[in-house]
Amino acid sequence: MAKSPKIELVLASASDRRLQLLAQIGITPERVVATEIDEGLLPGERPRALAERLAREKALAAAGTTGGALVLAADTVVACGRRMLAKAGSASEARSHLELLSGRRHQVITALALIDADGRLRTRTALTRVTFKRLSANEIDRYIESDEWRGKAGSYAIQGLAGAFVRRLNGSYSNVVGLPLYESAGLLHAAGYLRSGPGCPAEDVK
Repeated sequence: MAKSPKIELVLASASDRRLQLLAQIGITPERVVATEIDEGLLPGERPRALAERLAREKALAAAGTTGGALVLAADTVVACGRRMLAKAGSASEARSHLELLSGRRHQVITALALIDADGRLRTRTALTRVTFKRLSANEIDRYIESDEWRGKAGSYAIQGLAGAFVRRLNGSYSNVVGLPLYESAGLLHAAGYLRSGPGCPAEDVK
């Protein structure tokens, strides 16, 4: 019996963190395709809706250049109350984010979009609630000086120094790092990319 051709996986993200997270569960995309889309907020758009729309748009943008491969895209949004905290463009903006998060609970939402060779779109969304301790001015100063805030939604990296800020976490830790691994493995399993092994959920994924 002839073997089925290997399914190629493309990650529609230039994030090293997402590559590292996938490698953690034994998944190495064959290609990485960075996409350029307008990430502006639509009028009245909520955090979850924003993450889901951007993940879909990233997947669709990459799918047009990948020749029938599986395309996995993700987008992460950090929200505190009604305010969404994008990647800070300056140290002063990062400081404002940390002051807002200090002593409060916020949400980290990552939407996933997977497009297969037939153009079928599958989606999953993970939400994690994170509570920060009250941060002193000195703690914020030292974190800003570390430069860990650069390029991070919400201006912090839980896998770094900011791990000491987290008083409580409810949900997926890997989601806060940048990619929810359970949901990612479930999508890939449903699309036939994962059939067995450590990255394959035991239960069927609808």
